[in-house]
Amino acid sequence: MDRVIGGKFKLGRKIGSGSFGELYLGVNVQTGEEVAVKLESVKTKHPQLHYESKLYVLLQGGTGIPHLKWFGVEADYNVMVIDLLGPSLEDLFNYCSRKLSLKTVLMLADQLINRVEYMHSRGFLHRDIKPDNFLMGLGRKANQVYVIDYGLAKKYRDLQTHKHIPYRENKNLTGTARYASVNTHLGIEQSRRDDLESLGYVLMYFLRGSLPWQGLRAGTKKQKYDKISEKKVSTSIEVLCKSYPSEFVSYFQYCRSLRFEDKPDYSYLKRLFRDLFIREGYSFDYVFDWTVLKYPRLVVVPEVGGRAGLAAGPAIERPERISVGREVRDRFSGAAEAFSKRNISSTSPCHDHSKNKAAEDATLSKHAHPDSGKRRSSSRYGSTSRRAVVTSRPSSSGEPNDIPQKPTIINRWSHVYHTKNPTCLGGQNI
Repeated sequence: MDRVIGGKFKLGRKIGSGSFGELYLGVNVQTGEEVAVKLESVKTKHPQLHYESKLYVLLQGGTGIPHLKWFGVEADYNVMVIDLLGPSLEDLFNYCSRKLSLKTVLMLADQLINRVEYMHSRGFLHRDIKPDNFLMGLGRKANQVYVIDYGLAKKYRDLQTHKHIPYRENKNLTGTARYASVNTHLGIEQSRRDDLESLGYVLMYFLRGSLPWQGLRAGTKKQKYDKISEKKVSTSIEVLCKSYPSEFVSYFQYCRSLRFEDKPDYSYLKRLFRDLFIREGYSFDYVFDWTVLKYPRLVVVPEVGGRAGLAAGPAIERPERISVGREVRDRFSGAAEAFSKRNISSTSPCHDHSKNKAAEDATLSKHAHPDSGKRRSSSRYGSTSRRAVVTSRPSSSGEPNDIPQKPTIINRWSHVYHTKNPTCLGGQNI
């Protein structure tokens, strides 16, 4: 196909692939901006990009929602051009030896709840909340969390009539079993409460380093899901959150107390963690664990008025870390170095205020994507993961790069916007 998409996005090297098709690095020839370009054959049996692009259109304007730059058909491909983002929270979790400090988890929790709340305010459930589907931004947005992968998203209510989808049972598991809510395992139709329960498991995964139902062995996928379900149901909230602040128990108790159609009190959940944050004496300075690991003696400290100062010495207490072996450390060290170099220019913290626009939503055309318990082959720009939609292996593609490369994080911290089941939009700039 033509190496220029939509008349202005030049295709570079291939940086990822998966069940959705292929992902390329691109550059806007008019501005020099680097972008991500997803290609999907028009002959694919289960097209996805039309549906995903519609979700992007409906969600545009929200904080932490990647910008859809162009969608259309070029030659034999459906093409979507979107923002290039940074590493996923799973990538950063691995870089931090698979354990995050309470301070980092609480700073993330505030943004993550906002992202879920925004999607819900637009009438959609995400249904695949996991670390791989949250990415950090780049440059001045390096402290901002983005939510990606709307392939399993589902409309749960009509924004005009506010009619909620009906309660159903005997549903197949949709999403990722590790983070699925108990009700999802039990076959109950998902609603807003389930996204939030899944988010709770993500937070405990970061704090604990793993969840009690990881590593279970079984002969078939169904048997494994059943084992995960049994372990999850039999593990009390108190046991799951043992040795951690009681606010996490309160979070789960609240999520599990919600009825199917209930609107969650997102402010209450954020307040739980904000009050804990203040009580612990932390400063909301956007100094995450990965910041400290890279700059243990020189930390960017945001000042009042949006200017950044440099402070010598560790800004926060280093969390206790477990060893993950030299291979993992080597794999991520170069990426983190490049990530830090690219983002040290950020001069002010990103204030996270979700924009709940009052404009009417365009109506999504009818779509049906069968709920599936299958783990989707995942891919981040240039890799696939054993268990998730987004991973962090460097691309091994030997294809020539048509774009002059800078020594940035793109070569290693690559990610993919992966989805399931779409529908249509004509080629256009968004």
